[in-house]
Amino acid sequence: MSDDDSEKLTELAHFVFDLARSGDDEQLAAYLDGGVPVNMTDASGNTLLMLAAYNGQPSTVTLLASRGADVNRMNDRGQSPIAGAVFKMEPEIVRTLLAAGADPTAGSPSAIDTARMFQQTELLALMEGNE
Repeated sequence: MSDDDSEKLTELAHFVFDLARSGDDEQLAAYLDGGVPVNMTDASGNTLLMLAAYNGQPSTVTLLASRGADVNRMNDRGQSPIAGAVFKMEPEIVRTLLAAGADPTAGSPSAIDTARMFQQTELLALMEGNE
């Protein structure tokens, strides 16, 4: 692979990560249909799902989960998508991830620990099944 090809692939990856961050589901779905791996990670180990969850994109989280994204895949810092959603106070995304099988006890800090740390009682109850 030439340096030019490598640069083009890097640009494409950055573009696709930006689609997940911004919630551009239509374009993101087209790239996934074209062969972009649903569990592709950036240099910090963040998946498309992590970026969508952290940036408050519920429909994108749904899209990625429905395409088989690993809802429990940690980034390089041991953080899970659901913990990111809790940190950003995104109850709809937390619900979506729980429905897709996310483990609120996984990671460091876990989503449950994050909810306790920031006194997010609604999200804590949701994750503990007491909503």
